[in-house]
Order: sequence, then structure tokens, then C-alpha cells
Amino acid sequence: MTHLLGLPPEASAQGVKVDSLIGWVHWLMLLLFIGWGTFYVISLIRFRRSRHAKADYTGVKSHTSSYLEIGVAAFEAILLIGFSIPFWAKSVVALPNEKDAVVVRVVAEQFLWNVHYPGPDGIFGRADVKLIDSESNPLGMDHTDPNGKDDIITINQLHLPVDKPVIIYLSSKDVVHSFSLPVMRVKQDVIPGMSIPVTFTPTVVGNYEIACAQLCGLGHYRMRGYLIIQTAEDFAAWLAEQEAALNPPS
Repeated sequence: MTHLLGLPPEASAQGVKVDSLIGWVHWLMLLLFIGWGTFYVISLIRFRRSRHAKADYTGVKSHTSSYLEIGVAAFEAILLIGFSIPFWAKSVVALPNEKDAVVVRVVAEQFLWNVHYPGPDGIFGRADVKLIDSESNPLGMDHTDPNGKDDIITINQLHLPVDKPVIIYLSSKDVVHSFSLPVMRVKQDVIPGMSIPVTFTPTVVGNYEIACAQLCGLGHYRMRGYLIIQTAEDFAAWLAEQEAALNPPS
């Protein structure tokens, strides 16, 4: 279905269900296109002027069109109630247990993605908007907070392990952005003043793009990040490198 619809490669556990839903919607659109196109052609032929020189104000009394409209409405209800709502409840609203997942904060700003890992202690350090400095402290981290001593911050680089659930808490420092990971079938608006979670489970190792799917200013075109999915061993090694950089040997 992915290749048939021209979708990007699918690299998350949730992607199969998303693609399936997209496929069903396209089948419905195809049926509607064929149905209404056929109806249009039949109407042109059946009610052409040469056959009906004088208008008939009584019209067609058949209820076929009503039955077709009921069928379309039923199909849409099945898509919504049978597929979309259960998928949303299970894969979007119900977050995995944070103890079993990789938890990351991603803070958007014009025109980059700040990525914040909690470090080995698993606790995010305190941040204060009054401490933000675009050069030395883009997230306003309180360096006196012991929970933040081991926190890792990168720019436009999101490293994650394969085959492990991920929870990303999205927020924005300025305007509305949109966090888009096409291969993971994730797209979520990032709203100032809100922390919005998204979850997915990567299934394929590789390097992918993080795009901003919402026009956010003149530099929107260059708001591009990189998603690096690694094996568990490589991800642990990368974390160790980042931790070592925080505490260089004296």
C-alpha cells in the first residue's frame, strides 16, 4: 500500500495502521470519483437537449441517489468509529509507561529544534524562561539544579534507539511550528505555552529528516533537523559520549 500510494518509507510500529487508514480513505475517494463521474456522464446523455427539448419540472423520482448517499455516510462512519477513533485512543492518547520508553523534550524556535535529554538520572533539570540566552542557554536551564547537571542538549540532532517506545514532549519558544517525521507517520503542531506529547516506536535503523510543516517565518525553509535511529548499543555509546563531554577529565 505504501508504494501504491506514493508514501515515504514506513519506519515505525504505528506506521502500518496509519498507512492502512490512508489506504481505506483513498479507496473511498476512488469509489466516489468513479460513481459521481459515471452519474455525470449518464446525466449528460440521458437528459441531453435533443431528447428533452422541453424541460420536465417533475424530475426523476427514484431514490437511488438517497441510498447512495446513505451508503457513503455509512462508509465514512465505519472509517471514523471503526478505525480512526480506536487508533487515536491507542496510539496517540495512550502514552507508554515512561519507565519503558525514551523520554525527550523538543523545543522549537525560529528556526531550529532544541533537543533535551534528561541524562542518566532520568530527571529533567529545571528550566526558567528568565534564564534563556540564545547563545549560551537556549532552553533557560537552571545550572544550580542538581537534576540538570547530567542533562544533554543538542540542536537539530535527535538520536533514538530502535525498537523502543519514544515519548517526545513538544513545546515552542516563539510561534506555532509543526513537528513532522514523515517516515514515523508523526506530525504534530507545536503550540506556544503548551507541552504536547507524541509517541512512536522506531523499527528501522537509519538517518531521517525532521521538518517543520507549518510556515513559521522567513527562515522556515531552513528549519531542518535530523533524526538518527540507532541500535541500542550505538545509542548507549552516543549517550556515553555526550555524558563524557559534560564531565571532561581534569
